[in-house]
Amino acid sequence: DQKVLQNMADTISLIAGQKALIVNAKKSVAGFKVREGFPVGIMVTLRKEQMFAFLDKLISIALPRVKDFRGLPRTGFDGRGNYNFGLQEQLMFPEVEYDQILRTHGMNITVVTTTNNDKEAFKLLELFGMPFAKGK
Repeated sequence: DQKVLQNMADTISLIAGQKALIVNAKKSVAGFKVREGFPVGIMVTLRKEQMFAFLDKLISIALPRVKDFRGLPRTGFDGRGNYNFGLQEQLMFPEVEYDQILRTHGMNITVVTTTNNDKEAFKLLELFGMPFAKGK
């Protein structure tokens, strides 16, 4: 639905502080009932000050508002120093008003670092204040 997709893009734009891009399918996949050119997702790439502002908002405001939050999984590293994790819904961000949302949706967040190994990336994100789960 175009209206719902645009509402999601507006919500992501509001959270990120930058206009979101609607991503279209590059090829058809019959199993998912997707045709080439159909909108399949929404994406925002943040760099420099906007990225640091988003990370600060995520760590200090949004993640503490998650119900039963026990920390982010430590298994989201890809072997090259990048960290990936997902959020179930967008309502934890202070900019999002519940009345304006047509449908709740989750999001995947990827933090790309300049380091080439996971140990250094983990230490970097830990120093930023990223709340990792206790344990392994």
